Amino acid sequence: MRRTAPMKKTNIGKGSSKSRHSGKANFRRGRALLLFAACALTCGAAVYSQQQNAAPANQQAATQQPAIQSTVKMVSVLATVRDKHGKIVANLTRDNFTLTEDGRPQTISYFSAETDLPLTMGLLVDTSWSQRNVLGQERDASNAFLNQTLRENKDKAFLIHFDREVELLQDLTSSRQKLAQAIGLLNVPEFSNASAQSTSPDDDGRGNDSHARHGGGTLLYDAVYLASNEIMAKQKGRKALIVLSDGVDRGSKVSLSEAIESAQHADTLVYSILIADHEEGSYGGHHGGFGGPGMGRGGGGWPGQGGPGGGNRRPREERPDGKKILEQISRETGGRMFEVSKKETVEQIYAQIGEELRNQYLLGYTPAPTDEGPGYRKIVVTTNQKDLAVQARDGYYAGP
Repeated sequence: MRRTAPMKKTNIGKGSSKSRHSGKANFRRGRALLLFAACALTCGAAVYSQQQNAAPANQQAATQQPAIQSTVKMVSVLATVRDKHGKIVANLTRDNFTLTEDGRPQTISYFSAETDLPLTMGLLVDTSWSQRNVLGQERDASNAFLNQTLRENKDKAFLIHFDREVELLQDLTSSRQKLAQAIGLLNVPEFSNASAQSTSPDDDGRGNDSHARHGGGTLLYDAVYLASNEIMAKQKGRKALIVLSDGVDRGSKVSLSEAIESAQHADTLVYSILIADHEEGSYGGHHGGFGGPGMGRGGGGWPGQGGPGGGNRRPREERPDGKKILEQISRETGGRMFEVSKKETVEQIYAQIGEELRNQYLLGYTPAPTDEGPGYRKIVVTTNQKDLAVQARDGYYAGP
């Protein structure tokens, strides 16, 4: 057990105590729900197609009935607006915005520029081996962020860590104390002595390759999926996930697109903080911490890649680009990706995220009726001022 203090294990999305395998069990349940939803969409589309193609028994009666008999719910879009200098603009009105769905103009029927609305946040922290030298920064910055941003008895937050498993360390709470205690438990997974001693000639003598081959993993996509599907989908109002990681996934059962879709279905923004141990070269090319630049272990120690003496090396350009992955997740969900550097610390990035979460516009519209079935709808939000840039999610999934 790698925990520094005893803690009740909590099932994702539930308040009851569960076993140590709750993360895996929840993934299986989440995966089943995803498959069920996909089946429901397929069946719904088939029924819709049959209804549209069936010849009406009475032509006059058919013309008197609407083409689509369904309840269309209002679509909500959170938007952040910045000027050409990158500063947040917070004085716009409904008339300043234009919104289209699949290229068709929509009427904005609800508009709010309130900054006092309740907020649900989820911190998803990468605790894989590549993050071992930066976890201290993450713990300190996360505590400071929650202390400054979380309004007790109004806002709620939860904490998930992910490495070779996805585990909910603290369920939704308004208590900063409970969240601080959970953050204190963030640590990298321990490996057996046998694994640590099973080094190969080109793994730099530190057992890095053995970590990848004996239980290592970074279940980034699973973490986003579970947080969105098991927790955020059940919440209302403003919702945001904050992911701290080098962006490289190893071992998830869901794909990148499935993870993004789960956040979109849950109307959840995903903010990404790219944080890496640069001494290990842990992002933008391979899974950091499992071999630095020039180590010759393709994919940073991915099973089956490379061998003693550097044979069968994987070209650097084929390795996963964690930065691009995090950029895609954030862009398609309406969030934003930040990168920790000497010029921009984790604390400074958290401050920007906090400011953004408190200065968002909420736009609501009821989509105009179409003859299209369930599926993805592309959303574009703009303003009538050319020097302003709008940050909002790319779209949503229509259907049952």
